[in-house]
Amino acid sequence: MARHVLVPIDGSGQSWKAFEYALSNHEGSTITTLSVIHPAHGLFTDADDHGLFAPDDGGLFDSGAREQAEDAGEELREAARRRFEDADPVDTTLETVVEAGRPANTIVDYADEHDVDGIVIGSHGRDGASRVLLGSVAETVTRRAGVPVTIVR
Repeated sequence: MARHVLVPIDGSGQSWKAFEYALSNHEGSTITTLSVIHPAHGLFTDADDHGLFAPDDGGLFDSGAREQAEDAGEELREAARRRFEDADPVDTTLETVVEAGRPANTIVDYADEHDVDGIVIGSHGRDGASRVLLGSVAETVTRRAGVPVTIVR
């Protein structure tokens, strides 16, 4: 069984199904939710003690977009914490992370850099809710990840 499981969360029903799957199938593990905000779409960045954004984000976000992204990221973190507490999994730890970048690349890079043993991902996210086929982020993560990927639909 995986000791450290990464679950990308974008707020879609599919991502929450993936989170619930991870909670019920990976008790005794560390589960990390990763929410990725794409700068072009006004979504996320790195969590630290100073908020979700590093003091210098390279100009990726103007102040209004930064504030909106921080709010969205914090909402997802809180939603994950509430769902985790409701599920009350045995001997399981939750970490919540928000980063900025391209979703598929950021997910794969995070898994590589943080000793993740497996990824549990929804089959499609907010932008692909009507897709019949595998969403582009899930497909790219599946192809590029160096760890097993479980796709939840």
